[in-house]
Amino acid sequence: MSKPTILVQLDPDAHASVFDAVVAIDAGVDHLLARANVRDDQVRELVHGAIFTRGPQDLKSTAIFIGGTDVTAAERLLEQVQQTFFGPMRVSVMMDASGANTTAAAAVVAAGRHVSLDDATAVVLGATGSVGQRVVRLLAQHGGRVRVASRDIGRAREVCERIGSRRGLQTDSTTATRPVSARLEPIAPTRNELRDALDGASIVIAAGAAGVELLPADVWQTLPSLRVAVDLNAVPPLGIGGIKASDDGTARGATACYGAIGVGGMKMKIHRAAISRLFQNNSQVLDAEEILAIARELRL
Repeated sequence: MSKPTILVQLDPDAHASVFDAVVAIDAGVDHLLARANVRDDQVRELVHGAIFTRGPQDLKSTAIFIGGTDVTAAERLLEQVQQTFFGPMRVSVMMDASGANTTAAAAVVAAGRHVSLDDATAVVLGATGSVGQRVVRLLAQHGGRVRVASRDIGRAREVCERIGSRRGLQTDSTTATRPVSARLEPIAPTRNELRDALDGASIVIAAGAAGVELLPADVWQTLPSLRVAVDLNAVPPLGIGGIKASDDGTARGATACYGAIGVGGMKMKIHRAAISRLFQNNSQVLDAEEILAIARELRL
């Protein structure tokens, strides 16, 4: 008889996320153990509590979820969790602070409904934020060009270098002759330069701060190459003018449009599926790329 499933929720915030707890319960978790204010130096003890209370054959029924609003802190917790595992003494773990991984996966899946991501040219607006960086990471798995847009060209370059070195990709400042699977290009366009920044792009994804319009309607609606526009901001004014938060592949001219609510439906399905997947075995680490793979299996 299999053991009941237990999800240990580690949250660096003052209060453990109610949102993440509800999704876990809706995904079928039997018991949720939520811990808030989790610091790096507390991870070892918490992980030991998860891995030493059941035999190796039953550890697949225990898993760890790392959430919260501070993605950088959550990344550190994920690293500490993995370093604590040894041999068969481990459980599956998922990181989705601020919903960054599941939201980015949903945005990329939405774009892939209308455009082959291989060899596509994409522009990611607000690309230096937690969700934007993951969108860039996921798009960079495919051949083509990803323009990494930010108000600060220095931050855009840092993102390109970090993701490029992680993936062995080419950035605009790289002169290496190794084979390249994608090209990352940092840009910091002004309002007057947006049209040129999107020239030739078939995909635009806006992942900027809430309540800030990054791309006016009169710019993107006149771009002949644009086939899909995804806006992840639900707070007016929306990130892409002329798109509604409820858009779910809505055709506006030749462009399929997605708003935050439309993408959010996919994000929730991905989140629940990823939680369920944790309990298949005790050796999974679900970060952005692994969560995208689960999303694709869902055929959303």
